[in-house]
Amino acid sequence: MTNDDTNGEGHRPPRSPAFGLVGRVVLVLFVAAAIAVVWISNQWLTQRYTESTRSRAELRMALYTGNLISELQRNSVVPLLLSRDPAFISALNSEDYVNSSQRLISFRDEIGAQSLLLLDQTGRAVASTDRERLGSNHRAQPYFVNALRSSDTVFTVSQTEAGGYDFTYARKILNGGELIGVIVVVVDLAKFEQSWARISDAVYVTDSEGRVILTTEPRWRGLPEGDAMNTLPPATAIERALERTAQWAALPSEAFFAGDDVIRQTSRVPFQGWQMTSFTTYASVRERVNGVLALEIMGFAILLTVGFYVVSRRATTASRFFQRESAQLRELNDALSREVAERQKAEKNLQVAEQTLAQSSKLAALGEMSAAVSHELNQPLAAMKTYLAGAKLLLQRKRPEEALSSFQRIDDLIERMGLITKQLKSYARKGGDAFQPMDVRQSVSMALSMMEPQLKRRQVRITRNVPREPVMIMGDNVRLEQVLINLLRNAIDATKSVDDPQVDILLTGGEQVVISVRDNGPGVEDLDQLFEPFYTTKAPGDGVGLGLAISSGIVGDFGGRLTARNGTAGGAVFEVELPIYKEATKNKSSGVEAAE
Repeated sequence: MTNDDTNGEGHRPPRSPAFGLVGRVVLVLFVAAAIAVVWISNQWLTQRYTESTRSRAELRMALYTGNLISELQRNSVVPLLLSRDPAFISALNSEDYVNSSQRLISFRDEIGAQSLLLLDQTGRAVASTDRERLGSNHRAQPYFVNALRSSDTVFTVSQTEAGGYDFTYARKILNGGELIGVIVVVVDLAKFEQSWARISDAVYVTDSEGRVILTTEPRWRGLPEGDAMNTLPPATAIERALERTAQWAALPSEAFFAGDDVIRQTSRVPFQGWQMTSFTTYASVRERVNGVLALEIMGFAILLTVGFYVVSRRATTASRFFQRESAQLRELNDALSREVAERQKAEKNLQVAEQTLAQSSKLAALGEMSAAVSHELNQPLAAMKTYLAGAKLLLQRKRPEEALSSFQRIDDLIERMGLITKQLKSYARKGGDAFQPMDVRQSVSMALSMMEPQLKRRQVRITRNVPREPVMIMGDNVRLEQVLINLLRNAIDATKSVDDPQVDILLTGGEQVVISVRDNGPGVEDLDQLFEPFYTTKAPGDGVGLGLAISSGIVGDFGGRLTARNGTAGGAVFEVELPIYKEATKNKSSGVEAAE
């Protein structure tokens, strides 16, 4: 008893050999448990991080595909617009191409195409954004031949002399049904190859025949998919991409292996049977799994060390234990610092991808706006043509005073065309700074006045029902007139097949302002897609499907909404709901004025 009290419990020697045997058994069980935990963790973490890496690769593939389709769709509408450009038609008829190239350059800067070509009917380049191609002959080029054979815009993939590919949209230009030339738009898809290479993946796109037409590895371009893989394996292509990417230069060369160490992803591009394939390295998966396993092993080592220290002399080893614990904490801090740096790098890559997608959306919006200008100016131009014909007839009949009235209306229409252009810019900005109190009745009257020539020519019966008192809202007269003219024009077009066409306009004011435009046509079949851009049920040449999309955006800027439905008695009913300007309508009674 005295020896035990004097030496202390920490210096007490083992009381029996059985203590050593128990300690060995505990040690063996501890090591077995550690091996089992590390083994299970390795299997689970490898599967989890592999799926995470695969999901990120699939997300990048979806982003790549979306950008590619957006670029193709944005450029597909350009040949149709340029083939109807009066300046180009006049230049081809008169063979005067002095300003044609400069006009093409301005269009190229707006739409972001690689280049634009204007060819005459023999295939000779009479205008181009590339001065060196002026005078060159393109009669034998596939895009010229395909454009002559089709009455629509055609897309062609042709291989260049340098081994690359040109992606072109082409459409023939007709004047009075006769061929006078071909407009060619070369789409810039090479920029996607550069952006894909920055993400360090090996990516390629094949056409319907299996040829590689877009790729981050130049050696694959133009080869069938199987030959491309034999020429340069995917892992080597990824390594070459990493060497070209500065922020990934620190990765070790041991990260690249063939076979299962590369993830292959294939996705269908919804365009002419194209497919996109990408290869992603497993290096990041192994690094992340090894990092977690290292922490686990470190934890088990700490526990094992603590156990040895408890069995041995605690007092003499306490200081060393704290020193090792400090070193382990420093290592853990370094590991956490590396993890934070990797996550910051991933966030930067994601920001670059988001900026690329935003830029593609802006370019697509510019394409829609260029088509919108052409669509919205058609209405005043049609009215001007009618007034000019009437003025000519009045002058022939010696009635100059009435002809002057038509000329005054033409002058008003020219001023209105300028306002439409200004308001289309305001539509692109989605701004409402220029709104002011206005009477909706004036916009209804002005819209009917604008449509008067078409109403008389078609002999459409118009019924107008508006209150006697002002109906005030916060808005813009020109933009509201633009909406009403679009609705009236659609109603007139819808009654072409009706023997007794009729259009009703009903304006009511209460808690909110409601403008209803009804017709007795066949109605609308697809109400869900009616307000989508470029959706139209009209014949080719009668419209591009932007009128209702623009009108819906204008009404939305006013704080209202534009809806459509089919009437119970037949025909279509479009309703514009707008918030009323209550400050100007207090203590006023409303009446109804009906006129036909």
